[in-house]
This record gives sequence, structure tokens and C-alpha cells, in this order.
Amino acid sequence: MDAPGTRPEPGADVSAAPRAARRQFAATMLTLEAFVAFFGALVAYGLRAAPTGTIWAVGGAVTVTCLLLAGMLRRPGAYLAGTVLQVIVLVGAVFAATKDAAGVMFLVTWAVFVALWFAALRLGARIDRERRERADAESADPRSTGRDAG
Repeated sequence: MDAPGTRPEPGADVSAAPRAARRQFAATMLTLEAFVAFFGALVAYGLRAAPTGTIWAVGGAVTVTCLLLAGMLRRPGAYLAGTVLQVIVLVGAVFAATKDAAGVMFLVTWAVFVALWFAALRLGARIDRERRERADAESADPRSTGRDAG
């Protein structure tokens, strides 16, 4: 049951503007990267790959930064900050890869995430652009539904 005053009035347009695909994709990638960073820190701790304090400081910083950036994507510069984070972690992964086989796996994993980050930004922006173009076309010709008659 709806709370009083929350039901739309009859005839009101209930369709909300779609959320930005670019922001959804980027937030998803950053959230997944936060999980990978956290579990990667657990693995590094289990393998004693570095001093405990260093592992938790770096792993915790990357995890928290990813989560904070995922929540801040509406703000200017957040996508740039996300890209800078990708580069910093990738450089760290290259450094870790020089130490042992676990570092190589970290490098491969993070390289995949960097590629997915750029794909999310590019494809999300493309979807958002196509949505705007369709909305503009439909507002210019209200009879158009955007579908082919057939």
C-alpha cells in the first residue's frame, strides 16, 4: 500500500528519466574493483607478500577510494579521478608483478578491470548519447514512437 501523497495523480507521466548509463556502468566497475582490491589484500596477507600494515593500508585505501568514487560520480571530475585511480593501481600492479607469480595474477586481473573501465565509460556515453538523440527525435515529432511500422 502506498503512503499518503506518494501515488501519482491519474494521467500523470510516471516514467522517470532513465539513469545515466555511463554513471551506472562506471559505478558498477568501481564497486567490483573495491571487492577485488579487498579480496586481493586478503590474498596478499595470506601469502605474506608484504608487511601486514602495508597490505592493509594499500588494500584499504584502494577499496575505500573505489567505493567513494562510485558514490561521487555525479560530481565534476569524478570520472577523471576514477581514471587516475585506474592508472595508479595499474602501476602498482606492474610493480607487484616484478616480485612473484601472485603479482602477475594481480597485474592481469587489474589490466582486465582497466580495460572494462574504459569500455564502461565509452559504451555508457554512447548509450546516453543515443538516448538523448531518441528523446530529441520523439519530442520533435510527437507522433513518432521510435519504432518501425511493419
